[in-house]
Amino acid sequence: MPQPIQSSPADVPLQKGATVSTRRRSKARFQILALLAVGTMINYLDRTVLGIAAPQLTKELGINAALMGLLFSVFSWSYVAAQIPGGLFLDRFGSKLTYFLSMTFWSLCTLAQGLVHGIGGLFAFRLGLGVSEAPCFPTNSRVVATWFPQSERAMATGTYTVGEYIGLAFFSPFLFMLMGAFGWRSLFYVVGGVGIGFGLIWWMFYREPRDHPSANQEELDYIEAGGGLTHRKQGADAAGAAAAAAKSGFEWRTIGRLLKHRQLTGICLGQFAGNSTLVFFLTWFPTYLATERHMAWLKIGFFAIMPFIAASIGVMFGGVFSDWLLRRGKSPNVARKLPIIAGLLLASTIILANYVESNMVVIAILSVAFFAQGMAALGWTLVSDIAPDGLLGVTGGIFNFAANLAGIVTPLVVGFIVAATGSFVGALVFIGAVALIGALSYIFIVGDIKRIVLVD
Repeated sequence: MPQPIQSSPADVPLQKGATVSTRRRSKARFQILALLAVGTMINYLDRTVLGIAAPQLTKELGINAALMGLLFSVFSWSYVAAQIPGGLFLDRFGSKLTYFLSMTFWSLCTLAQGLVHGIGGLFAFRLGLGVSEAPCFPTNSRVVATWFPQSERAMATGTYTVGEYIGLAFFSPFLFMLMGAFGWRSLFYVVGGVGIGFGLIWWMFYREPRDHPSANQEELDYIEAGGGLTHRKQGADAAGAAAAAAKSGFEWRTIGRLLKHRQLTGICLGQFAGNSTLVFFLTWFPTYLATERHMAWLKIGFFAIMPFIAASIGVMFGGVFSDWLLRRGKSPNVARKLPIIAGLLLASTIILANYVESNMVVIAILSVAFFAQGMAALGWTLVSDIAPDGLLGVTGGIFNFAANLAGIVTPLVVGFIVAATGSFVGALVFIGAVALIGALSYIFIVGDIKRIVLVD
C-alpha cells in the first residue's frame, strides 16, 4: 500500500484544506526579535547609566544621598504617568513610528544629562526620559504579538527580557573604564549617541510581517495560524481595544472591586517587593560598591557583572522550573507560586552583606539575591491566570502600577536612609525586609490561583 507522505513540522498544513508546502519557513521573526533585544538593552542602559555615574556626579554637582534618591525616583514618576498616553499613541501610529520616536527622544534625554550643571537640569531630563521610555514595553509586547505565534511568545518575551540584565552585565566594565578615563559626562554622551544611532537602524529595518522582504508565505502562514496579527490594518488594534472596553463596560470603580480580591492584592504586593530588589541594583548598587565597600572604578565595573549575569540566569530558571512543575502535574498554586516564594525568600538574604568583610563574599551574596529576584519575576503569568474575563488589560495595569511604584518608593527610601545614617546598612535591611514581606504575601494573602469573578 502507498506510504503516507512525511512532512516536517514546518510543512504541516495550517488549516483545513490548506496545501502542504515543500518550502522551508523563513526566520524573519528572529531578525525582528534581535532588534527588540538590542533595543531593550539600550533602554535599560539609558535608565540606569545615572546609577553608574552617581558616585562621581554627586561629588562634582554637590548632590547628597537624599537628592540622589529623588533623581533616581523621578524617572518612574513620569514613566508611570505616561503609560496610558504612550499606549494610545502606539495604537494610533503603530510599532515602527512609536518605537523610533520613543528611542530617539529617550536617547536625546540621556545625552542631554551629560550637559547639565545642576539638579534642575537632571530633574527635567529624567522626567523626559520616563515619558519617552513609556511606550517601549507596550511596543515590545505588540511586536511579539504581531510577529510570533502563541507557542513562541514566551520564548520571545524571555529573550528580550533577559536583554535587560545581559546588557548591563557586559557593558558595565566598559562604562566604568570610560568614566575613569573621561569623566561621568562621557557616559551620557556615548549611551545617548548609541541609542540615537540604533533608532535609525530600527527605522530602516523594522517592517510589519506582510511588508518584510525576508518573510516568505510559509512563515506568514505559520505566524497567522498561531494567532499573529499579520493581517491587522493600521488602527485595527485601537478599534479592537475600544470595542473590548465597551463590551466589558469598564468603570473606574472596577479597580476598587478588583483590589478587594486577595489574589490581585497579594500578587501586587509581591511584585512591589521583587521590583524593590531590582530597583536597588539598577540605581544604588554602584554607589554602594564605591562608598560602602570602597572599591575602585575598574573593580566596580568587573564586580558588577556577576549579579546581573546571575539575575539573567534566575529569570530563565524561574520560568523553566515553573513550566517543569506544571508538566509534572503540579497545580498552578505550586507551579506558579513556589518559584516566586523561593525567590523572594532568597532575595531577603541581601541583608547578610552587612555582616561580612570580604568583597568577594559580598558580591556572592548580592549575586544570589539578584538571581533570586530574577526567579521571582513570574508575576505576569499570574495576571493572566486570575484576571476576570474582559478585564485583562485593567488587571495588568493595576499590577504594572504596583511594580513601577517600587521605582518611585525604593530609591527615595534608600536615599533618605543613607543620608540620615551615612551607611547602606539600613538600606539593605529595608530591601531584605520588603522581599520577605513579598514572600509572606504570596504565602498568606494570594490564596488559590483562580480567575476572579466580579459579582455585582
